[in-house]
Amino acid sequence: MTHPAVVNFAEEPHSVEIREIEEPDIGADDVLLQVAAVGVCGSDLHQWTSQHSWPVNYPVVLGHEFAGIITAVGKNVLSWREGDRVVSETAAVIDPDNPMTRRGLYNLDTSRKGFGYGVNGAMTRYVRVPARCLHAVPEGLAFEKAALTEPCCVAYNATIKNSRIDPGDRVLVLGPGTIGILCAALARQAGAEVAIAGLPQDVGRLKIAEQYGCHTIIGDALPWARVRDGLGADVVIDAAGVSATLKLAIEAVRPAGWITKVGWGPKPLDFNIDPIVQKNVTLQGSFSHHWSIWERILAMLASNQLDVTPIIGGQWSLEDWETAFTKMHHGDVVKSVLTP
Repeated sequence: MTHPAVVNFAEEPHSVEIREIEEPDIGADDVLLQVAAVGVCGSDLHQWTSQHSWPVNYPVVLGHEFAGIITAVGKNVLSWREGDRVVSETAAVIDPDNPMTRRGLYNLDTSRKGFGYGVNGAMTRYVRVPARCLHAVPEGLAFEKAALTEPCCVAYNATIKNSRIDPGDRVLVLGPGTIGILCAALARQAGAEVAIAGLPQDVGRLKIAEQYGCHTIIGDALPWARVRDGLGADVVIDAAGVSATLKLAIEAVRPAGWITKVGWGPKPLDFNIDPIVQKNVTLQGSFSHHWSIWERILAMLASNQLDVTPIIGGQWSLEDWETAFTKMHHGDVVKSVLTP
């Protein structure tokens, strides 16, 4: 049986279309998941416009932020049953013997392959998922919210695990996309005073950030960063999709401060990073997430401690994928959700 899927079929820009694909077979350690909701990520947009900086296994079904219902289980799968409501992590293929995997940091396994670029993702009706990737969706948590567990985990890892934020800190977030707004929301929960900076075309998304209690900035963010004593922000989180914002982060952070870079940018740097040395600044990268972060985020979503309602700009069918992509690409919405 075949089903429609949103397929990225080549490296050239806009090489994405609806194609019919075969329903996947599952292995002994897998489940077959009927997709109920799948979020559109900035990385999906970057593959659509061919502005990505990671290898893609063309042709591939897009989509790695997804939730749904188990419809079949492999013979070795004992902890899940048909009908279970679940979300899936993104590390579809990992090496169990990799030193990072053995430490529990399989997100840093250099051989890791994720849904939507390394193997077929969830912008289709059914997706094959290793059972180790699954987490139960708490009762009462809607699928469209559960599908956003993944970007929430990216933001949690960047903000809570990989940044040094103390209550009362001033935290500047660069880039009001999904990850930037979620980083800002989590920094607020950590007790920080938070500003998020964007461009004139980001007005709509910045208004969403204000719902999380954040100060918003269009244009020059340095005055806000330096208002307390002239030295700069305690923490800068670079969640923009360009490398050049690191220069602003270095300018805005205070001596002995902290920069966490979670945004990807394919272009090389063209500026001197010696001020990191002069300021004695910590520059921290943050990539992906792992099991314990997923459990925490699901608990926060279920209790409404973290409410993702404001960032969901709408739900579209698979056939309307291009509308959903375009609205995100133009900044009309923060997050588009497809409902296969």
